[in-house]
Amino acid sequence: MAKTTNKQYLQDWQAFQKGIIASSSIDPGESEAEKIKRVKRLEQNPEEWFKYYFSLFYSAEPAPFHLKASKRILNNPEWFEVRAWSRELAKSARTMMEVLFLAITGKKKNVIMVSATLTDAERLLLPYKSLLESNLRIKNDYGDQESPGNWTSTEFITKPGVSFRAIGAGQSPRGTRKDEVRPDVILVDDIDTDEEVRNPERIDKKVEWVEKALFGTRSISNPMLIIVCGNIIAKKTTVTELAKKADCFEVINIRDKEGKSTWPTKNTEEMIDRTLSKISYNAAQGEYFNNPMKRGKVFKQLKYGRVPAINKCEKVVVYADPSTSNKDKSGGSASSKAVVIIGYLHFQFFVYWLRVDQTSNSKFVDWLFDANEYLTKMKVDVKRIWIENNSLQDPFYEQVIQPEIRKRSIIRKARLPISKDIRNKPDKYFRIEGTLEPIHRDGDLIFDEKLKDTQDMERAEDQMLDVSPSSKMMDFPDALEGGVHKLQEANVVMENTYIVGKRVSFKN
Repeated sequence: MAKTTNKQYLQDWQAFQKGIIASSSIDPGESEAEKIKRVKRLEQNPEEWFKYYFSLFYSAEPAPFHLKASKRILNNPEWFEVRAWSRELAKSARTMMEVLFLAITGKKKNVIMVSATLTDAERLLLPYKSLLESNLRIKNDYGDQESPGNWTSTEFITKPGVSFRAIGAGQSPRGTRKDEVRPDVILVDDIDTDEEVRNPERIDKKVEWVEKALFGTRSISNPMLIIVCGNIIAKKTTVTELAKKADCFEVINIRDKEGKSTWPTKNTEEMIDRTLSKISYNAAQGEYFNNPMKRGKVFKQLKYGRVPAINKCEKVVVYADPSTSNKDKSGGSASSKAVVIIGYLHFQFFVYWLRVDQTSNSKFVDWLFDANEYLTKMKVDVKRIWIENNSLQDPFYEQVIQPEIRKRSIIRKARLPISKDIRNKPDKYFRIEGTLEPIHRDGDLIFDEKLKDTQDMERAEDQMLDVSPSSKMMDFPDALEGGVHKLQEANVVMENTYIVGKRVSFKN
């Protein structure tokens, strides 16, 4: 257990306290009547209340999802919410502002903060404690909060009688009743660890502790607010399990499904690009897109090599996946768009060109024209671009993608040879596994070695190696399967069956 005399804790507290004091100046000339009127106005507008009392944290105007989230919390005394918000989206800070509003205005009385360890919970409770004891605006409007003799780093009680306590996962939450008031706010933040999520049994035990020991501290007759904050760092975590029973489970990534910042007033596109460029695609998916990627069992290693000149191939296709309204498990928020060029020759399939990313519809359409220009440059006579367009995607294609293509056709002075792939596709995983695994296993699915180390290929490879029944993002493998299927369908492989033939070694 960390003590208040711990050197690091004291340094953190002192630095934070200075920032709070500097950011919470008051107007000494304000009359008592003016103060009462101002406080009443702020309490009637919680967002303005946050901005006034927590200016240190209010560094950017909130995004729409912040405003909606706070309305849910403040308007529902009995509520259970799980927030899987990406890093840099202020899930802990926003939660703190909401809870302190409820505590200071007398709506909640007993708060428990839970994290993976007691030290982590203590660290998360530090901003609450520091604000209550050092914020000049809170002191001026609501009086001193610090209660002598009841003020430690892991447990403290304000003068008005609101208690706060830090608890590590697995510890006994007994003794948290204050003056017969049982806990009416439970905050769970960063409760999962990388080590624990590797063992589903440990997650089951932790969830059992949360539901029985922790949630069991509540009073049935008194409204309880539960907020769980944490990124999805594995397929099965305490966060994902608790989300199954929550009133609201909200997943917000650093970018939306169109590839735009979900909080542009704070995180600009340039800032996001800069941050993501310094880490791997795999790491970015886990930290900023709630999409933990692990190596699957279908494709353990892709094959790179020299490829024949594309205009020497028997057949060539471009296949595009706009990845909208698809029947996958991602819910749209974690999906990406993909375009791939595939050639077929002597029973082998070659990947020449690809684009994979979470991006806008406009950029996706640009890729289609770029792919067409690539084929022209490589002197491919017969061009065919297939775009996935199942029954769920058709309105989107007609209303969004097609108008973008028409606009681009005028600007780029080109017409695309597009055909819609209306195949009624079965389950994504089984299609990918059934179509691609046999040719991959026999070494006949080959990626141009020139693609290696490019950002698009890195994204594509991570998605390929992550293919499994539980994978959330398989948009590139899905596009690749669609293109290979079209090549097979065109009798390049007789009777749509893969036949092992004589392999040819190609030298440019």
